[in-house]
Amino acid sequence: MTYTPCQKLASEALGTAMLVATVVGSGIMAETLSAGNTGLALLANAIATGAILYVLITALGPVSGAHFNPVVTAIFALRAEVAWPAAFLFVAVQIAGGIAGTMLAHAMFEAPLIELSTHTRTGAAQWLSEGVATFTLIFTILGTLRARPAAVPVSVALVIVAGYWFTASTSFANPAVTLARALTDTFSGIAPANALGFIAAQCVGAASAWLVAEKIFGWRPTPAEEPSLSGMLED
Repeated sequence: MTYTPCQKLASEALGTAMLVATVVGSGIMAETLSAGNTGLALLANAIATGAILYVLITALGPVSGAHFNPVVTAIFALRAEVAWPAAFLFVAVQIAGGIAGTMLAHAMFEAPLIELSTHTRTGAAQWLSEGVATFTLIFTILGTLRARPAAVPVSVALVIVAGYWFTASTSFANPAVTLARALTDTFSGIAPANALGFIAAQCVGAASAWLVAEKIFGWRPTPAEEPSLSGMLED
């Protein structure tokens, strides 16, 4: 089936909004119910995020490629699978969708729609963690597209759940999500002043993964990759 550019942009906006609403909303619920047990709250937050990622990529992948992440879109633009003008539109709606997702989660829990975070997340270990988390995400996407395209949804979901636990930053790995989480002063928030460091590390991690994957898996996608995350905005 052929989808229009508007349908693809709507898919990216909706998917990113639902992803962020799940991250923020499950963080609020987990913190409320965990009785101060931070590990339990993180586990609940990770499971909810992984679950919604699997669903969203499965449902919306055929429409837009289910990027929901500016660095994912940028990598596919670098691979010449998405034109740069289209990529910029994707990024714009991803950011807007992420902000809408934070506002939606706040509305569901009767919190102010926008509330700047006071959660400090900064320093070399945090930046390294974000670089590693994003490298792992992008490498997983490109490698799974090459090896087993049908496994992309579960692979992305699993790598994000793992990243919650093996990185000190709890694996944001997404500039749009980072910006959206700067607008929530809840369990999943990040202080706005710290967001730029995370985003810079994410960009470095993504670019590094692309360069490594290019050498290991090859530059051009195979026809079998097309139905997955390499969805084109243009017809």
